[in-house]
Amino acid sequence: MDRIGVMLGTGNFHQKPMLSGTGVPSQNERVGTLPGEGEVAAPERILSVLLDGLPPGAELAVSWRDWALGAGGIASVDASSGLRRRAEQALGESTPGDPEDGWLLAWENTDGNARMALAVALPQAVPEARRESWCRLAKAMIGATLDTARAHARIVSLEKSKRLQQALYEIADLAGTGLEMSEMLRRIHAVVNSLMYAENCYIVSYDDQRRTIRFLYFADQKDPYVAEPEREFTEEEMVNSMTFSLLRHGQPLRGPSTVIRQKLGVIRDPSHGPDSLDWLGVPMRRDDRVCGAIVVQSYDTPASYADEDRALLGYVAQHILTALDRKHAHADLEHRVEARTHELQRANRELQAEIIERKRAEKLQSALFRIADLAITSESLERFYADLHAVVDELIDARNFYIALRSEDHQTLTFPYSIDERDPMRRSRRSGNGLTEYVIETGKPLLADRGVIAQLSDEGKVVQHGPPAYSWLGVPLFQGDQVQGAVVVQSYSPEVRFTVHDQSLLNFVAHNIGNGLGRQRAQENLRAAHAELERRVDERTRELADANTQLRAQINERLRAEQRLTYQATHDALTGLPNRPHLLDRLSAAIERARHGDGQAFAVLFLDLDRFKLVNDSIGHAAGDELLIEVARRITMTVRGNDVVSRLGGDEFAILMEYVDGEENVRELAQRLLAVLSRPMWVAGRELYPSASLGIAVWHPRYRNGEELLRDADAAMYRAKEQGRDRCAMFDEAMREAAMHSLDLQADLRRAINNRDFVPYYQPILRLDDGEVVGYEALLRWQHERRGLLAPAEFISLGEDSGLIEQVDWLIYEQVVRQIARGGEGYVSVNVSPRHFRSPDFADRLLALFDSLGADPARLRVEITEVALLDDAPRTLRILSTLRQHGILAQLDDFGTGFSALSYLHRFPISVLKIDRSFVAGIGDETRPESPGLVRAILALAGTLGIDTIAEGIETEEQRSALLELGCNFGQGYLLGRPGAQMGAR
Repeated sequence: MDRIGVMLGTGNFHQKPMLSGTGVPSQNERVGTLPGEGEVAAPERILSVLLDGLPPGAELAVSWRDWALGAGGIASVDASSGLRRRAEQALGESTPGDPEDGWLLAWENTDGNARMALAVALPQAVPEARRESWCRLAKAMIGATLDTARAHARIVSLEKSKRLQQALYEIADLAGTGLEMSEMLRRIHAVVNSLMYAENCYIVSYDDQRRTIRFLYFADQKDPYVAEPEREFTEEEMVNSMTFSLLRHGQPLRGPSTVIRQKLGVIRDPSHGPDSLDWLGVPMRRDDRVCGAIVVQSYDTPASYADEDRALLGYVAQHILTALDRKHAHADLEHRVEARTHELQRANRELQAEIIERKRAEKLQSALFRIADLAITSESLERFYADLHAVVDELIDARNFYIALRSEDHQTLTFPYSIDERDPMRRSRRSGNGLTEYVIETGKPLLADRGVIAQLSDEGKVVQHGPPAYSWLGVPLFQGDQVQGAVVVQSYSPEVRFTVHDQSLLNFVAHNIGNGLGRQRAQENLRAAHAELERRVDERTRELADANTQLRAQINERLRAEQRLTYQATHDALTGLPNRPHLLDRLSAAIERARHGDGQAFAVLFLDLDRFKLVNDSIGHAAGDELLIEVARRITMTVRGNDVVSRLGGDEFAILMEYVDGEENVRELAQRLLAVLSRPMWVAGRELYPSASLGIAVWHPRYRNGEELLRDADAAMYRAKEQGRDRCAMFDEAMREAAMHSLDLQADLRRAINNRDFVPYYQPILRLDDGEVVGYEALLRWQHERRGLLAPAEFISLGEDSGLIEQVDWLIYEQVVRQIARGGEGYVSVNVSPRHFRSPDFADRLLALFDSLGADPARLRVEITEVALLDDAPRTLRILSTLRQHGILAQLDDFGTGFSALSYLHRFPISVLKIDRSFVAGIGDETRPESPGLVRAILALAGTLGIDTIAEGIETEEQRSALLELGCNFGQGYLLGRPGAQMGAR
């Protein structure tokens, strides 16, 4: 074997150090082994077998690169360095060529995870067949050897992972046990020691707010320190501590103590323990905060810990932290549970005592309530005493119970109630010096047993009456401030003894008994007085009955007369229907009920016959009266029985109707009435077809009286007449408010025209790409004398209806033209109402205004709507053409909201389309995805016709950018500039 040398690389596994691929091994270096070779194949055997197949004097070198094992190689002892380099270089060549003096071969295994090469130097040529068989043998042996080593490496890795996983399971199990903290940490130390060298180990916790540490666990072969987990060490106490420096550093540290101190700038302090040849510390983190560390060290072996140990310890450290957290949480939970248990036990005891006291108080309170109730409800004093005894017996043992009262002269003692086992007949007696009299005279309770009674007898204070008692309890019975008697219970058995608590209870009850006795005596006196009063009332009643019989006849006659007068005053003489005062009374009652919430909803129907005057004028008043009677009959037959039908006068009728199911019932009744009245009727020999107009006013809390309801129903009736008669109309508040508001606003509008209170506000129109102002739109504003600045929406419709808008527009046109005459850049557009195009002289009048003020008409543009174009197309076309001849262009406002017909875009001289703000507002709104498409269509239409476009209402940068991208060049809106009193203000 002296021909065999070794060149071996082992990758990242902890085997022999990897030798340089180009280094020359020593002649006396012992043969290395492939990782995990075991007994399968050794380098000596591989080289021996391969060299045996070659001629004597042949040299052999093998190299490989493996994803798991790294790079390495083997070579015969007499192989030259050049041969080794040739084998290594062949690893990088796909098909290396053979040298003149030998063979060169490179290949990959079938999995593609390893590449191998071999170089052979031959002293003489070898037959080709022998070469091929030898190469196959070499590939098979080298490939099998690397496969075996790779499998062994995987086994080693899995074993390490298994050990680590088992260790983490053990740490987690330890955290869940009931072990003391020190024992748990000792066992965790044993687990860590099974993974690496950790004979010397300690674990600390760190409070980064207070900057203190506690040694939770400490085990060291040379340092005798004993851990005190409850003691905290401040940073000032351990100035030169490597542990504190590690916690501040926040990253794992490894190496000799001297090197780490130098790296951290820590001065050697012997009080912190001896130096170690290798020291490994790993911080424990909770989120981003350092909350502790685990340290292991070796005093006798340098470089005891590798990067793998550092990573392993860091991984274990976090599990140790989790175990510590779980342990602390468990301990804290047990402490809180124990504290809470003590609190609950204490609270339970207090609650039980409170419950007993409350039950006792409730029982006493119930007894007092029953005593008070008995004083009122008992039929007699005897019944009251018996029921009172039953109540007291529920509180204390009162089988022997009596009540003693003394007479008004204090000479006699009576016993109105007594129940006793040994003295069944307790008779009245003259007042003496018995126990009962003693309590009455002293006015104080007495609790006595035989000894006390004997002592009082010996002192001559009392004399025993009746059978002697083992226990005697008597309390005074007060009525007001005077003692009127006593309440006594006694026991003849030694098993029943009364207590001070019984004395307090009976004394408290006796106070209420005294009040009850007073009330019961008052009840007795009241019953006697009532009996006397009833007797006298019976006598007086008989006397009054005779007088009433005589008066009743006179009253009935007067009532009949009053009823006749009342009927005549409250009913219509012609139709017999209730009249206006009667209806107003019924309305007042209905309003009062509705205001207090105990009435139904109601409505007033005001009915007026259409063209009734024609009947009177044509066929006479008698026929008119006959018509009114028939109308009254038809109305009465149509309404319900509880509705009130009234004739207010002339041909006016009113109906008061209550309803439950909503106002639709009122409308149905109105329609039925109109249908009934429209049927033909014969009056004075003629067939008439009457009709009526009907107004409805529904109850609302704003109504204060019936007159207001009738007024509003009358107003609704006139609205029905305005709408064409023979119909009904429902009054609403908007009907009156609109009329009042319209009258007030129209008066204000006329004053504002006279005072010239209308002013233009200019909103800039910009080029969207560079923000250049190209013109302004003059917007109408009303400087109202009370309400301030008003927008057109608040008065424009009134101005259109009344025709005043033309005067307002000319005031604005005059101010705009004056502004143009002052000079400036850009055009000004004004809105033109469709009414102006009905005036044939509109264009001439506008151009004359420019001539009178010396302004350039080319700086003016008129904005019109589609309605103006379609109203009178020929006249509108003539006006726009005249204006265009003088440089005044037309802009179509609110495009897309009307007909948007292509025909008038061709026929009329339109220079600009203004895209309505409703489409612009939809840009960027996910609920209106169609808006960008509509804007794109408008822009395409305008581009086809060669017409410019202006987007209105741009309020966001997103809208401006989208419009630019779609091809819109001009725009206006709050994003670009708000309206102002002067041009140029943005």
